[in-house]
Amino acid sequence: MEKRITTPLTEETVEALRAGDKVLISGYIYTARDAAHKRMVEALHRGEGLPIDVKGQIIYYVGPTPPRPGQVIGSAGPTTAIRMDKYVEDLLKLGLKGMIGKGYRSPQVKELLKKYKAVYFAAVGGVAVLLSKCIKSSEVVAYEDLGTEAIRRLYVEDFPVIVANDIYGGDLFEEGRRKFSRIEI
Repeated sequence: MEKRITTPLTEETVEALRAGDKVLISGYIYTARDAAHKRMVEALHRGEGLPIDVKGQIIYYVGPTPPRPGQVIGSAGPTTAIRMDKYVEDLLKLGLKGMIGKGYRSPQVKELLKKYKAVYFAAVGGVAVLLSKCIKSSEVVAYEDLGTEAIRRLYVEDFPVIVANDIYGGDLFEEGRRKFSRIEI
């Protein structure tokens, strides 16, 4: 059974999620990859504000391809999350509640998720065209000069993800490794 959640995320919503939960997200989410994260954190370190309010929000680690005629967005598959790990704490301190990417997170980020009560969702790589069908609108809201890595505000309906890391220390990747390491071949 899938859980349906809407953005912005509340603390109660995040507390109800557990590693392994299948989730359908509806509402607005933001996109940001390496270059946008670097700019945001550098701005914070200079004492400046962010171009978006991250409180209660989800950032999707994606650099979508340009849309074809008649499309809202091009291919929009997740990128490897661990590359953003060095930027996570600064955004969590401001109230970021969710991140979407592919692959595992560092032990430090898993501890930060517990500390700041946030969740990491895994999206399936390799199905970018299917994921893009859940995106109903897309607008560049910051760093337009970064092209595909600009920050976009997306409106999504039933965007499918899996809770990979929850606020309780649950880790879907570790659980999977443990489960399959006991299988005899």
